[in-house]
Amino acid sequence: MPKNYYETLGVEKNATKDEIKKAFHKMAHKYHPDKNKGDDKKFKEVNEAYQALSDDQKRARYDQFGSADGPSMGGGGGNYGGQQSGGFGGFDFSGFQNGQGFDMGDLGDIFGDMFSGGSSRSSKNSRRGRDIQTEIELSFEESIFGVVKKVNISKQSTCDICKGTGGKVGTKMNTCKTCGGQGQVREIRRSILGNFESIKTCDTCLGTGKIPSEKCSTCKGAGVYKKQKELELNIPAGVNNSEMLKMAGAGEDIQGGSSGDLYIKVYVKPHAIFKRDGLNITMDLPIKLTEAILGTVYNLKTLEGNTIEVKIPEGINHNELLRVKGKGVPSSRGRGDIILKIIVKIPTKLSRKGKEIIEELKKEGL
Repeated sequence: MPKNYYETLGVEKNATKDEIKKAFHKMAHKYHPDKNKGDDKKFKEVNEAYQALSDDQKRARYDQFGSADGPSMGGGGGNYGGQQSGGFGGFDFSGFQNGQGFDMGDLGDIFGDMFSGGSSRSSKNSRRGRDIQTEIELSFEESIFGVVKKVNISKQSTCDICKGTGGKVGTKMNTCKTCGGQGQVREIRRSILGNFESIKTCDTCLGTGKIPSEKCSTCKGAGVYKKQKELELNIPAGVNNSEMLKMAGAGEDIQGGSSGDLYIKVYVKPHAIFKRDGLNITMDLPIKLTEAILGTVYNLKTLEGNTIEVKIPEGINHNELLRVKGKGVPSSRGRGDIILKIIVKIPTKLSRKGKEIIEELKKEGL
């Protein structure tokens, strides 16, 4: 007896493609085999009906001949009781040709999480120690030029006695019976596309393949224990305030796996004179009114501790900028500059002679 695909999905014969898609989602959720009350047979029937009715050409053939494959194909690939040619795990994928028919996107929101840890899982050890964080305070100069700092951090570290094996020194290490010494075990995962074989780390030996006859008394067999450890932090040049640096592998250790990472939050103390603007260093340079008019020379002490002469040209204006090239923040793109912002100080009190001089300048239109 021909199958009624519309009845299978619970829709009318004149249902739109969107209505068919929504009905399929509802039925797929209801009958999915991995659910507690799922029905594998019903789920396959729902999938077969959706493949036929979601494709315009197949739907037209089904409406005309009672089969999505035309008059000569009978049930149209609906033989799920046995082996089906052109199928995979009991599903008809013929609609994938030329981008027509079954749309994997329709199932993505329903079954996406089913494939985590499937056959594509890496055979490498996935155990990893915990990431940790610390904070460090730098002077302005240290943030510009970089520095090496030593810090003490309390963290899970590899046991110094057993070297991470978890076994008492000199004890016999037996082959793990669970994985046969391979450190990995195979597991079968069931999905809508069939059964998939994946490889995971052995939970018994934690990927080492060995089990100690007697546990280490220091770490109690864990291979790690919490202790203070001195770390040397290489802070690069040009680090910014509140920047987070990563030190790979300097986090917590774990038996049979890789170490986590250490994240370092940087705090930079403000400088009395300088501020940072990208790769440039800025500062306000107060000068007298007479120096602005006649010009002068300013002795600038750089962050390296050197003193250089900066010529202030005559007639310079308030808020005008002067640039000292190549004395800013070092980087792979070169070094920035020091930018001097001129602040012309206007006297608030003048002597009688000073006022007379200013009056003469005023007469000259200055």
